[in-house]
Amino acid sequence: MKIQGRMFVWLSVFVLVIAIVYGVWSKEPAGTTALFLAFGLCIMIGFYLGFTASRVDAGAQDNKEADVADEAGEIGFFSPHSWQPLALGVGGALAFLGVAVGWWLLYFSAPIIMIGLFGWVFEYYRGENRTQ
Repeated sequence: MKIQGRMFVWLSVFVLVIAIVYGVWSKEPAGTTALFLAFGLCIMIGFYLGFTASRVDAGAQDNKEADVADEAGEIGFFSPHSWQPLALGVGGALAFLGVAVGWWLLYFSAPIIMIGLFGWVFEYYRGENRTQ
């Protein structure tokens, strides 16, 4: 994780230089703002990865002598059958469609988003998957 943190810090330095050059050269505020925001995002991700790397065990990517097989094994738990992302996707699509069509569409999309969100969070609290 240390490697990824350093990569994002160096990427943020690059984006900062590009943002300054772009801002001075073009004098265009929208692109300059977007590049400075990209710089901020890179710094946040790099800081988070570096901060987290000091608190977790070193991964195989941090060892220069590691093989590909050293990183093999279980990564985490991923839900094999969940319908909740579909509900969130439909609700999100309706919400963004509401920006183009009319804000009244948000009245229909907000409950769909809430049902999908609560369903996803509490998916393993009841029913047949309660013990997983």
